[in-house]
Amino acid sequence: MDQGSHCPAERELFETVSTITTYSTTSPSDEEQNQPQAEISQVRKENPEEDDPQVSSACLSPNSLMTTKELQEYWRNEKRQCRQVNLLFEIPSTRTVEHHLSKYVMYKIIILQTGSFDSNKSVIERRYSDFEKLHRNLLEEFSEEMEDVTFPRKILTGNFTAEVINERKLAFKDYLRLLYSMKYIRRSKKFIDFLTRPELQEAYGCLRGGQYTKALEILLEVIGLQERLMRGNPVSIVPTLCAIVVCYKDLEDPENAFEFGEKALSHLRRCTNHRYYIPLLETMITLAYELGKDFLSLQEKLEEWKTKKDPVRIFTLKELAVCEYLQ
Repeated sequence: MDQGSHCPAERELFETVSTITTYSTTSPSDEEQNQPQAEISQVRKENPEEDDPQVSSACLSPNSLMTTKELQEYWRNEKRQCRQVNLLFEIPSTRTVEHHLSKYVMYKIIILQTGSFDSNKSVIERRYSDFEKLHRNLLEEFSEEMEDVTFPRKILTGNFTAEVINERKLAFKDYLRLLYSMKYIRRSKKFIDFLTRPELQEAYGCLRGGQYTKALEILLEVIGLQERLMRGNPVSIVPTLCAIVVCYKDLEDPENAFEFGEKALSHLRRCTNHRYYIPLLETMITLAYELGKDFLSLQEKLEEWKTKKDPVRIFTLKELAVCEYLQ
């Protein structure tokens, strides 16, 4: 809906009323039955689309005589129509892990891209304490947005019964969907780290230990999720892309190394001061020469950069990669 079409009284109501943000994955009926809701301080319309005349005629129209509840319901419906969903979260199974004298449940989380259930999916595992830490961290930064977000309660006894575990699975699925529905939360480093950091730490540990095949397997899984989560900030995935280049290069697969290197360079086109830029250029020149590709244009970029900058100690791409995610 175009905000400019409201009369002054209606526009004032629009600006002052609190609204309910909802998250829809399939149809309105599914959402009303299954999806959680959270209250935020003001309306933020994302990805606006043209209103469907049939939908508009079926909805309420805002006016100064409406009650607060009616206004909330109206804007809830408006948000439902223009909401674009990118990722879906499913928790299909769990497993119990025994560690020393304690045991805990690991929740398997499948992250799917909308409309693609056979590909473009990532699988991670998290435990209750991981969710708990995420919730505490997000509350520090987003206390207002999360005012009505309910965190699945901790049960001191009977934690590992099938009933309790199933209840937790459903609760955490809705919890993740709700967090992702909030623009500022899903773009936050804390939320993205929850979904990617443990796997990246493992991958870089393998890379430092020379286990390039295992590191590559994890990195390729993570990069797909990072690309979906960080579309608005592609430069942030450059370190992962460069780690993949390092792995492919050390596994003597220059073609794939060059492919991922090109992708990383495309993200740094306007960020030539980035710490990975020159090490990546130097690696790409080596790979291009080895593959018989044009390396002169890359060499020109390198020389151009050197004429503009004071001589400094430049690390190699591999040196930079092994320093990532050090404890």
